[in-house]
Amino acid sequence: MKLYSIDTELFKLDGGAMFGVVPKTLWNKLLPADDNNLCTLAMRLLLIEDEGRLILIDTGIGNKQDEKFFSHYYLDKENTLDKSLSKYGFSKDDITDVFLTHLHFDHVGGAVDLVDDKLIPAFKNATYWSNETHCKWATQPNAREKASFLKENILPLQESGKLQFLRVPYHNEELLSFTKNISIRFSYGHTKAMMLPQINYKTKTIVYMADLIPTAAHFSLPYIASYDVFPLDSMTEKESFLNEALGNNYILFFEHDATVECCTIQKNEKNKIVIKEQFSVSDI
Repeated sequence: MKLYSIDTELFKLDGGAMFGVVPKTLWNKLLPADDNNLCTLAMRLLLIEDEGRLILIDTGIGNKQDEKFFSHYYLDKENTLDKSLSKYGFSKDDITDVFLTHLHFDHVGGAVDLVDDKLIPAFKNATYWSNETHCKWATQPNAREKASFLKENILPLQESGKLQFLRVPYHNEELLSFTKNISIRFSYGHTKAMMLPQINYKTKTIVYMADLIPTAAHFSLPYIASYDVFPLDSMTEKESFLNEALGNNYILFFEHDATVECCTIQKNEKNKIVIKEQFSVSDI
């Protein structure tokens, strides 16, 4: 097995929205905002080469939206999905599986391309993976999440026949087997039935955080984004996961932290969870 960190565009979101009810005087020390109260975030993907498969976790925001849409997010296009794949000698055509943690536009936008005025799957040789519970939630969106679930990111995948559904476990605590070395955790606070890959790699356990813990500034339990549909569930899920991660020395891989790619965690003298070691996936 080989793991590759795939950087796509940096983008910006409102700091208050990223930290919910927590005052700016507290969160700004951890993730400083600019003069417009915007925080810089990553859209970092994980590419897994294993047993003849090339699995991409999430796809970033993509490039098919119009300038007005992108103007809200201040994209830094120094890194793109294509550039990052090519750095390791891969292209989109090499991807065999696209695993979608959830269908918010910053996670699934790159799954579909606009070619000759037609929306088509961006990874022509890949199977796309979601789950029926979340897909139904995304295609019949509530008013709060409607702006994050864009039909142009989802319907072309459904119509192509390339979208497959994983089973949703009856118990939330159950880990679903995806491959020999990858299990799936389910989370319900940020959005319904979000999926978090848990990877066994070189005797280590790496968990792809998606939006359960978007950045290393979000370890404290009340630090929950306003985007989370069920914030109390987010807190419960985060607390349970962090206790498990502490006890088992898990490696956390951050999708949205612009500076911290991976870390292990520990409790400090004030009993707060902090970074123990920080590193890149290539250092593991």
